[in-house]
Parts: sequence; C-alpha cells; structure tokens
Amino acid sequence: MIGKLSGRIDSLSGAQIIVDVGGVGYVVTCSARTLRQAGAVGDALSLRIETQVREDSISLFGFIDAAEQDWFRLLTTVQGVGARVALSILGTVSPDQLMHAIAAQDKTALTQADGVGPKLALRLVTELKDKVPAFMASPARLAAGTDMAASPVPPSLAGDALSALVNLGYRRAEAFAVVAAVAQKNPVAKLDELIRSSLAELGRKDSAA
Repeated sequence: MIGKLSGRIDSLSGAQIIVDVGGVGYVVTCSARTLRQAGAVGDALSLRIETQVREDSISLFGFIDAAEQDWFRLLTTVQGVGARVALSILGTVSPDQLMHAIAAQDKTALTQADGVGPKLALRLVTELKDKVPAFMASPARLAAGTDMAASPVPPSLAGDALSALVNLGYRRAEAFAVVAAVAQKNPVAKLDELIRSSLAELGRKDSAA
C-alpha cells in the first residue's frame, strides 16, 4: 500500500500527474486544487497518497496536504460520492471552505462542483454535519488558518440566530460567518443580542458594498 510519493513531475495530463520516483513513473489522479499547487514538469513534488485496490486495477489519488486527504476520506463515506466526485468537490472548494459550507448547511457551495446536484448536496450536509464541530470555521480561522475551539455560545443558540437571519432573507453562508464572528466576540450573548449584533454587522457589510 502506497501512502506517500516524493519525486519529480514527469508529465501532467488532465487530472493526472506522473511522478517519477527513482526512475519509476506513478500515475496519480489529483484534484484541481492539488494540480494548481503541484508545479510544472521537472519540479520536485511530494504527495500524500490514497490507494484504492480493485479486482482489475490499482488507483492512486494524490493530495497536496493532509487536510485534503482527510476530507477525501470523509467525503467518500457518503453514499453516491466516489473518488471522482470527491476530487471534484475538493477542486472547487478548499478544505476550510468545505468545513464552513457543511457547518453552515450551505448546499449551494457544494453544487458548484461537477457531479454534485441538489439532492447529493443535501445528503452531504446532512450526513456530515455532526462530524464538523459547530462554528469551528469562524472567519478568524478561515483567514489565519489556525485551529480554534468551538465558540462558548451553545450551538443550539447560534443555530437559532442563524435560522432567524436566514428567515429574514440573508444567505446562509453569509449569515453563518457573521454569527460565528459575533459569538466569538461575545461568548455570553443571549439570543436577541446575538441576532441584533449580527444584523448590525450585516448592515455594515451592506453599506460598505
């Protein structure tokens, strides 16, 4: 079982890279995100590898970092999501954006990926929502890329605030980010205060736009 490949890029074709490791060329299928960061022919490259063994073939899937590989494994646990669809999703949204979309129950972000329709997007956010800690993908974390504990605001309270904003016509993803930020700033906020502060922040964003 291959877990990692380090060598040089021999060639790139479509979604595949041939990695030359000591004179042996390994054909690795990657997401568009990994391909964008991989480099050019002749460049040194190290990829994390997910090996899939079938009766008639052995397939290698490569990832530029551990976060993308972890999400690939998680996505492929969902019925209807094979390797191709998982790579399509990962090529469209980054791991942090994917975590944000699932925590926010933002199906629209997922349907941007080829092969993901509304029904599959709903299945993804439904089946994976409990595996993504509520409000872990706060704006600060997305910007800095640092780990952050879940907000002290109870997830149910934050969820109620999010639902209120969505019912007022705000997009779920936008409202989620604002509620997360407000909850981080004021961890003891009550529901009405959380909603008021979030509305004020959304108003400032609209004025600045």
